[in-house]
Amino acid sequence: MAEQKNKPRVLAVVGPTASGKTGLGVELAKLYGGEVISADSMQIYKGMDIASAKPTVAEMQGIPHHLIDFLDRGATFSAADYVKLANEKIKDVLSRGKLPVIVGGTGLYIDSLLENVKFSEGGSDEAYREKLRKYAEEKGNEALHQMLADADPEAAAAIHPNNLVRVIRALEVCHVTGRKFSELKAESRSIESPYDSLILGLNYEDRSVLYDRIDRRVDIMVENGLIDEARELWNESGMATAANAIGFKEFIPYFSGEASLEDCISKVKQETRHYAKRQLTWFRKNQRIQWIILAEFDKLYEILEKSKKCIANYWKI
Repeated sequence: MAEQKNKPRVLAVVGPTASGKTGLGVELAKLYGGEVISADSMQIYKGMDIASAKPTVAEMQGIPHHLIDFLDRGATFSAADYVKLANEKIKDVLSRGKLPVIVGGTGLYIDSLLENVKFSEGGSDEAYREKLRKYAEEKGNEALHQMLADADPEAAAAIHPNNLVRVIRALEVCHVTGRKFSELKAESRSIESPYDSLILGLNYEDRSVLYDRIDRRVDIMVENGLIDEARELWNESGMATAANAIGFKEFIPYFSGEASLEDCISKVKQETRHYAKRQLTWFRKNQRIQWIILAEFDKLYEILEKSKKCIANYWKI
């Protein structure tokens, strides 16, 4: 901890979807004079409010939120883009004497930011990228993801099959450099982080409780207009990363008349539960996370008290 003394403090709240990160992040920002910087790969897009569980104005409770709702849905966005913008926002928040509170469930974004990952271009090959795109169109995203699994299992484990941009980029780096994408990523972590960061992780002791929360939240999303939001995206062309969001792609069979609405809603719930499992797998690799294990009936103030103890012990405040 001694080497951290002169570094600016950054607090992060991470965990799987539906674990209560948004509410806790706001309460901690209120308590410690902070502002929230989102670390969610889908909340960045405009017009994807419901599917990405974007916090409402009421939920923000007057706390400034950054890196939410700023990117057109047709645009691509990488972890390198996130780190650049997040560092700028952290600097801005710190300049006003506020505590940056990173809140989100995109583990790649959070690790890259707080571990000071330096992104190498790794070379490019447009013809190879186009070949991979066509392969995905003909064989499907899963088949392309299997190519990455064969070439670099560690990278494949960290990238969802539907995140076509990242799958293609990882394969392109392997192709151009002759080395594994995951190895180059690991080497990029050699420079010390400029932040004294504390990461709090939320998880439920009973996994079924988390899954029940996910199912209930999907039902609420449907009530709040998720179907119309998904239909609007489906009607647009040129969608890239945004179209892979859970809560959109699962409704395509319904819009195409190939499946019932009930079946598609069930698919959204299933895919969201799978996503939560992948999030936890990712976060468990990070030994720096201080986990707050939740029970079914924990209240927000109880979770806040547990968080305050972790913060007091870590920063001696």
